[in-house]
Amino acid sequence: MQASAEKFEGLTERRRVPVVSLLVDACNYETAIARIAELVAAGDGGYVCCATVHMAMEALDDSTFREIVNSASMVTPDGMPLVWMQRLQGKKEASQVRGPSLMPKLLAFATGEGLTVGFHGGSAQVLAEVQKRATAEFPGLEISYILSPPFRQISTAEDAEIIAKINGSKTQILFVGLGCPKQERWMAAHRSDTNAVMIGVGAAFDFYSGTAAESPEWLRNLGLEWFFRLVREPKRLWRRYLILNPRFIWHALHQLITNRTKL
Repeated sequence: MQASAEKFEGLTERRRVPVVSLLVDACNYETAIARIAELVAAGDGGYVCCATVHMAMEALDDSTFREIVNSASMVTPDGMPLVWMQRLQGKKEASQVRGPSLMPKLLAFATGEGLTVGFHGGSAQVLAEVQKRATAEFPGLEISYILSPPFRQISTAEDAEIIAKINGSKTQILFVGLGCPKQERWMAAHRSDTNAVMIGVGAAFDFYSGTAAESPEWLRNLGLEWFFRLVREPKRLWRRYLILNPRFIWHALHQLITNRTKL
């Protein structure tokens, strides 16, 4: 099922481009940060999804998840194939906005603006390294919340306690690193519970802490970050990339051909 374009009502008008199952914002790092700053200033929370091929295919197969992502305050094109789809549909200025790259840029922005940030997800060891590096790179950064949630299904009471901690910390920007689709479901479930602007950043905590190797920029520019990760973690990622990637290509081509025949 393909998404249909729509105009966002409220704050800055968004330019959303249908990419297979998702409505992806045509943006760059500067405009993405400006959008997040608007959300923080509005004080009503919200959540941001950094969309990859994996996310697009999860959304294609699950209408509930598709609604979760398309209802986000912003959906950035994390994967280059999504950027290419935007450009092929006339958004020549479309640019990649990766969660792992957006996070340190937002940390710098938060430091300069005096905003509080928090980190939710990952292991305690990874978060300790994230905190250590962030405070060293950005003196004056206020980290108001940091938590490694249990790697199991948590109870309603535990979940309520976590939200109470986030709200009590007065965190304004909350980085969520639970992996797709768990982090998007978690952010959507708590959209009305907290005023923090939540940003799903996937593997950003692992990359930023140095726990996991990040692909070279030249590979990312070629849209081959998936290949780098597959080679390093074939058992965990083979299905995601060797099955979902060809399916994405098929549906993307179908969308482009269908749209062209309608002209």
